[in-house]
Amino acid sequence: MVRVITIFSVLFLSIAPAAATVINGEVLRQNGNGEFKLLDTSKPFSVGHDNFNTDHLYAFDEDQNILLSEPLRVDIGGDRGIIPQGKVVASHYVFFDSLAGIHEGYVDFDAPILGIAALPATLDATDFLANTSVNYISTDLRGLEPGDYVWVDPKDPFRLWVFWAGSSPGDYIRVFTERSPGAMM
Repeated sequence: MVRVITIFSVLFLSIAPAAATVINGEVLRQNGNGEFKLLDTSKPFSVGHDNFNTDHLYAFDEDQNILLSEPLRVDIGGDRGIIPQGKVVASHYVFFDSLAGIHEGYVDFDAPILGIAALPATLDATDFLANTSVNYISTDLRGLEPGDYVWVDPKDPFRLWVFWAGSSPGDYIRVFTERSPGAMM
């Protein structure tokens, strides 16, 4: 009986969804009392214009391990702003939807960061990678404004840094990493 349960457990675990590929994060400096929150996309929620209104730094995984059938334009990173056709990428969404103030923090991923979509047009063009249970609202207000900064840690390509002057409706980016070892194809 123990052997049957063990075999069943191994088979079940091999077909169960893998762990998320956003690993961790932290809010280091801000005017409020926020912390990092990893959102669970197995439960539907909406993200967009002022529906969170907290000082938390949020992240969630979108589509994982997608073979790009055409080149993908990004605002930050890539080879001259392009992730090439034939590359396997994982997509993640990172945002502050705060009331006001300066926010600084980081998000860690389980694979190196390839590029970042940070402007409304680039976010719109990459929405085909957002196949989750998430409802994206007020998409015309996404992206970063002048004075907002985001960068990949030069010593740790798995870490994304943000320095955003948050206010209504918030700051939103999409991060592309290499193939995620923690997600299934």
